[in-house]
Amino acid sequence: MNYFKNRRNKVLEQLHIDEMAIFFAGEPVRNSADSEFEFNSNRNYYYLTGINEPSGVLVLMKQGSQISETLFIRDIDYDKEKWIGRFISVEKAREVSGIQNISFVSGFESFFEMALSRRGINRLMLDMDRQHFSTRALEAEVFAKRVNEHYPMLPIRSSHAMVSQLRSIKDEKEIEAIREAAEITNAAIRRALKQMKPGMYEYQVMAHFLFELNMNNATEMFDTIMASGENGPILHYVENNSLMKDGDLILFDLGAKKNHYGADISRTFPVNGKFTEFQKQIYDIVLTAQEEVTKAAKPGVTLIELNDVCKHSLTNGLMSIGFISNSDELSKYYYHSVSHFLGLDTHDVGQTMTYQLVEGNVITNEPGLYIAEKNLGIRIETDLLITKDGCEDLAPQILKTTEEIEAFMK
Repeated sequence: MNYFKNRRNKVLEQLHIDEMAIFFAGEPVRNSADSEFEFNSNRNYYYLTGINEPSGVLVLMKQGSQISETLFIRDIDYDKEKWIGRFISVEKAREVSGIQNISFVSGFESFFEMALSRRGINRLMLDMDRQHFSTRALEAEVFAKRVNEHYPMLPIRSSHAMVSQLRSIKDEKEIEAIREAAEITNAAIRRALKQMKPGMYEYQVMAHFLFELNMNNATEMFDTIMASGENGPILHYVENNSLMKDGDLILFDLGAKKNHYGADISRTFPVNGKFTEFQKQIYDIVLTAQEEVTKAAKPGVTLIELNDVCKHSLTNGLMSIGFISNSDELSKYYYHSVSHFLGLDTHDVGQTMTYQLVEGNVITNEPGLYIAEKNLGIRIETDLLITKDGCEDLAPQILKTTEEIEAFMK
């Protein structure tokens, strides 16, 4: 089964008659001098082709009852291959994507012109992804401006919301990839914990985590967070350069990425292997909140509703130990939402404020409490697959309870 072809068919089903949909792989971004940032093809392009190379263009067309798909790959530069490695071949692109009609990207513009002038294409769909006014225009937006200049009467609509909706429901191949990433993440966490002790720096613990990823031909899903002591309440602390002290907790927020999909896991550990009584109290309040969210996660529920479940549980827990006196005080110690979508992106596409979960969604479950005055940050995060009647934890093997953690670190 070619999953990429199945995904393209779902896009083709939603095309208008005599409409063309175009998806761009994108181009590398220059870092400085002659170096570039690591390239990852546009996620929607990869989702539909399985190819992670720059310059590619996917064209899907519907003409009457006829549908067609054409993939343009970058022209092979044999001199450049000596410096940066092999370019994908026509044969390999055909094998990976399942697309039979493969051409080189140097022929894309003439193909586009002919489609408009001789094939009767009178509508265009482009992957118009923009989150902020100030962000860099992606290739689809740049192309749209050129089309508007030269073909001002050609209607253009965006495919981004439609493909985002498709991506939000994971197929078997995607779920399998997330499970594999979670298993590598589990092994990497355990390796790091075996080496961790007071007096080490956060980056030294991170080195052991990254070693295990490299041993499994995996990379980071996002910048690894290892936040000990006073760094714990900082949600996106990535410097990882502080000395870990006896009695501190360290918050891990990390995940392996394998085959373009990753896990998003948070755990909090005592640097010396033993929780204090107060640390354990707060940890168990967070864990109870996570369990309540897991019970509530099912089709028909929104992420806003799950966050309300989380806040209610955290509030009750903190009030039960006398740490706060009313629900208004919670926002000082819990200041993020409990869930986001997960997939090709860490904060994956598809979710909206009112989106009701459906079978096949993958979401995070990440309650936390952050008490800066006590140098304490605790977050416990796992990844949930929404099933027909509820949900499944995709990373159940990762240490979670205080008893499990202390027994392992002993």
